[in-house]
Amino acid sequence: MDFVNWFSKTILSNPAWIIGFIVVIGYALLGKKWYEVLAGFIKASVGYMILQVGSSGLVSSFRPIIVGLKGRFNLSAMVIDPYFGNNAVDAGIKAAQSGAEGALSFLANANISQYMLLLLFAYIFNIALVAFKKQTKLRAIFTTGNVQVQQAATALWLIMFCFPNLMSTPALIVMTLLLGLYWAVGSNLTLGPTQELTDGAGFSIGHQQMFGIFLSSKLAGAIAKKDAKKTAAGKGKDSVFNKKLEDIELPGWLSMFNENMVSTALLMTFFFGIILVVIGPAYLIDQTTAGTLTGTAALAQGQDFVFYILNNCFQFAVYLTILQLGVRTFVAELTVSFQGISNKLLKGSVPGVDCAVTFGFGSTNAVTLGFLAGAVGQFLAIGMVLVFHSPVLVVAGFVPLFFDNATLGVYANNKGGLKACLICPFICGLLQVFGSALIASWVGMAAYGGYLGMFDWATVWPLFTVIMKYLGYAGIAVVAIFLIVIPQLQYKAAPKDENGESAYFLEVEDWDKYKELRDERDAKTDSAA
Repeated sequence: MDFVNWFSKTILSNPAWIIGFIVVIGYALLGKKWYEVLAGFIKASVGYMILQVGSSGLVSSFRPIIVGLKGRFNLSAMVIDPYFGNNAVDAGIKAAQSGAEGALSFLANANISQYMLLLLFAYIFNIALVAFKKQTKLRAIFTTGNVQVQQAATALWLIMFCFPNLMSTPALIVMTLLLGLYWAVGSNLTLGPTQELTDGAGFSIGHQQMFGIFLSSKLAGAIAKKDAKKTAAGKGKDSVFNKKLEDIELPGWLSMFNENMVSTALLMTFFFGIILVVIGPAYLIDQTTAGTLTGTAALAQGQDFVFYILNNCFQFAVYLTILQLGVRTFVAELTVSFQGISNKLLKGSVPGVDCAVTFGFGSTNAVTLGFLAGAVGQFLAIGMVLVFHSPVLVVAGFVPLFFDNATLGVYANNKGGLKACLICPFICGLLQVFGSALIASWVGMAAYGGYLGMFDWATVWPLFTVIMKYLGYAGIAVVAIFLIVIPQLQYKAAPKDENGESAYFLEVEDWDKYKELRDERDAKTDSAA
């Protein structure tokens, strides 16, 4: 047990080490020399650490806005953010175990130490599901350990809410079953859209918006198809909104927005500069004095406020560039090394990695516009929550605000162009707020100040919770069957090869051949229509 706890806390909870060791195993299976294996481990681990620096930098740059919106306007409310959600779970369980007044009784049997064991068992279950891919049709292994910790915490709360009399070991079994299936099925859902985005790079996404990626790709494809039909029928025209961002060449002075770094800095300054002006320098100085704001987020007495705004908003461009460097560094190693695992251990499998990896593909402007469209959706939803006097007030958290919506923006742009890049994240922003407010108030997490709040956990997991709460143990079976059926439907929907067999597994094993078969099928379908 000591080794299991050490392995879970040290390795599985840190995706940099998971990715590094995957590269070591893959290169070893490929017969690489020892120094090539060592170099691969270093580049993969350091590359992921660079990505994490970029991610945390983006969060810190946004901190003045979060602090200002929450404190300046007395929005003392639930923050939708994975880290606030984690803190809420810890606080709720500790209160229940200490017998604090007002504590939630259904948490009395919960155990925080279950997180780490759950990581190990659910991870093993995910690998087993992929090992039997001929039966399960699952091909992706979720490797984003820090995300798994956050999800394990929230899943523990939701399952104990549904089954308050469930003791530690049965609860662990239920969570292992549901989370292991969710990780395997969700990351498998993202494989197709990710292969299309990256032109066969050989990985999927293992994060908090896996169902969101699949659904937004489908919606974006439908938007593009509808616009194409209108244009072909002479009922519409091929506008700039139908084009991918990377294909749009802006004229005159607008051409400066073709530079990703310039467009990110300018759009962030315009959008969030206005919010900082509304918050005002006096409040930000007070928070700096109180120690709430530190580093670049701090505003000192006498410091020029205009250049403070510019510095914080330009930091988005800085950290986004750093993040992309990390992506390029470790994805190259991971893609090559996983061929060893895919060919010799788990044939036809791929790793499910952090959603930020997608920011290195397609247009970086899709990252920025997806983020801003999602922010508009979130702020609009928060305004509606305030207007209608909801019992739960919601404060935007940066992680869902940026990483959900920017990611969906990248996929939507790839499938449906600029219009889809704006529509899909906007819808996501609305769902993040409304879905999180409903589930967190119902299960009691709102009282402890936070909820995970990202797409899947504001839509799919609330649905799972309703099913399990009202159907009891039969609900666990319903949720499990729902997840098991999804890859079977994907398999059935895949194009057929020359022998009439499903080409589903070629999506990983021979991407070029799969594309050829898919395009032939789509051409026949379009001509028949």
